[in-house]
Amino acid sequence: MTRLSVNINKIATIRNARGGNTPNVCKLAVDCERFGAEGITVHPRPDERHIRYQDVRDLKPLITTEFNIEGYPTRDFIDLVIAAKPAQVTLVPDPPEALTSNAGWDTVKNRDVLIEIIKEFKAAGIRTSIFVDTNLANVEGALATGTDRIELYTEPYATDYPKNKEEAIRPFVIAAKRAHELGMDINAGHDLSLENLKYFADNIPNLTEVSIGHALISDSLYFGLENTIQMYLRCLK
Repeated sequence: MTRLSVNINKIATIRNARGGNTPNVCKLAVDCERFGAEGITVHPRPDERHIRYQDVRDLKPLITTEFNIEGYPTRDFIDLVIAAKPAQVTLVPDPPEALTSNAGWDTVKNRDVLIEIIKEFKAAGIRTSIFVDTNLANVEGALATGTDRIELYTEPYATDYPKNKEEAIRPFVIAAKRAHELGMDINAGHDLSLENLKYFADNIPNLTEVSIGHALISDSLYFGLENTIQMYLRCLK
């Protein structure tokens, strides 16, 4: 079954809006695991507008499932990840000023840079994943970087799903099949939701993990966090 990793960035956003420690990011992460989440994802940015670097340090000894740290590989980010030693690091090509992740890596253009960064993480015993779109050149290029996994950038799927779900998913099926042929595991994330997740999971072969934050935390305002996590897990069965 595909694993569900809950991205808790939005919890940190709410906390930071008022200062203090409410809601408590560490407690919420532990509760997410208790409610069924099979991983916790964080995306610390240089301006610390949601998850802070100290949150990463505080969370590491508490996570009992799988800790996934994603972000743009600045030197500070690389050093933070190596010190924290999560189960997985996901490299995302969003510059510091980006509001949110909005593209996958050009793995051909950035091959040499990615190779060197991934070598560092592998030497520290950390599994690597890189954010890519469905362009087969970028999927195939990911193999040359030495990454263990790719994470398919699913915003285009989520945008097109209400118009024509069969057309929306077609390039993702092709990309996932190619990644599997090349021996890479497949993660996915960005704008997956209760509306579109089940269809995605049912049609993408060999889908290892999805990382979901914004939609899941938003849904929890209506349904409660425990119930919402269970609803997302049912989409993945």
